[in-house]
Amino acid sequence: MSDSLVPETRVLAIASHVVYGHVGNKMATLVMQLLGCDVAALNTVHFSNHTGYRQFKGTRATAEEIRTLYEGLCQNYLTDFDVMLSGYAPSAAAVEVVGDIGKDLQRKAASKPGSFFWVLDPVMGDQGRLYVNNDVVPAYKKIIPHADLILPNQFEAEVLAGLEIASLSNLAEAITTIHKVYNIPHVIITSVQLAKLTSTAEPTTNPNTNPLTVIGSTITSTGLPRLFRIDVPALDCFFSGTGDMFAALTVARLREAVFTAADPDLKNRKSWVSGDEVPATELPLAKAAEKVLASMHDVLEKTMEARDAELAATSSSSILTSDEASEEEKQKREHLRLPRRRRCGW
Repeated sequence: MSDSLVPETRVLAIASHVVYGHVGNKMATLVMQLLGCDVAALNTVHFSNHTGYRQFKGTRATAEEIRTLYEGLCQNYLTDFDVMLSGYAPSAAAVEVVGDIGKDLQRKAASKPGSFFWVLDPVMGDQGRLYVNNDVVPAYKKIIPHADLILPNQFEAEVLAGLEIASLSNLAEAITTIHKVYNIPHVIITSVQLAKLTSTAEPTTNPNTNPLTVIGSTITSTGLPRLFRIDVPALDCFFSGTGDMFAALTVARLREAVFTAADPDLKNRKSWVSGDEVPATELPLAKAAEKVLASMHDVLEKTMEARDAELAATSSSSILTSDEASEEEKQKREHLRLPRRRRCGW
């Protein structure tokens, strides 16, 4: 059902696609459509399923294929987008083409400030390692200055800032550096485990009391950060597609927050940057992130409940005792039945 508070929004979503499951554009498109957005999905890969299954089939779109699809939209004057959401790109050349698309849409909207907004998720890696080729990193660094909002996770923020986030103080330093180096108006670091940083509250032996933290910022007119923090209870489970869900919800909720802001001119201002008098906690980005995280926590709790019920109904005994399956096949099926158990990072 559409949310009447979210204004009419036309979105170009450039990300991956899977036949089975909900990650990439499969997740983002659904979420934005449920909130009333009109979504045009340009898929950068076509896989049978997400790569967490260990095996998958499919193809990666070349940079030229991505460019050609966009040229087809341009030929038919189908580029009247309010927002572009860009996610996974399979190569450095593909990242460059996504950048070209974003810049072209910005040129088309240049006469009407605030009429186009680019949300960029710089998908490069997580948990301390890259899962893209090394040349993808400089490609992202080249296009990020043209975006309005970026959504790196902690590892990606470290890569962009060129420093390890090991304390609250250099977490703030990282965001300040990202604002300054890339001239990016808005940043949200989508998953920070404060309990693993120094200069935090006393550690606890109970992992469920260590929340995941989202840190965001909108710059002032002088380029200084306005930092806000939102803590979310961590769930003892691994979920795929949460980053895509976060990005998609942010598109809708940020539009809502901007269009209902106390300053009616905000929606007509470049990059939707609030005046310096607006405190961090009152920023549209902060208000949007709060709603996004509340929705995600509710959805993921329900997902865990459904998972537990399904696992209880389909015990592993039938898989492991099947006379027809080889030992290798039994292990494979058990891996696919049981989700990888670790604390979820968004």
